[in-house]
Amino acid sequence: MEVKIGVQYAPRELVIESSQSPAEVEKLVTEAIASEGTLSLVDEKGRRVIIPVSKLAYVEIAEATRGTVGFTAR
Repeated sequence: MEVKIGVQYAPRELVIESSQSPAEVEKLVTEAIASEGTLSLVDEKGRRVIIPVSKLAYVEIAEATRGTVGFTAR
């Protein structure tokens, strides 16, 4: 699953590939916003990203899409 995080005053968004479900990530984001603390997510390689909630611009949660190779019939 892919999570895109917009951070205030940062020119680029953070993109994290996570093995967590969309519901789990949504719960973590909601809890972090409610507590006005930090959002902490772990990517597929075990790296942890910690963002202060006060600096969040947006969080986009989407299923990862695999690219197709070759020709496809439409």
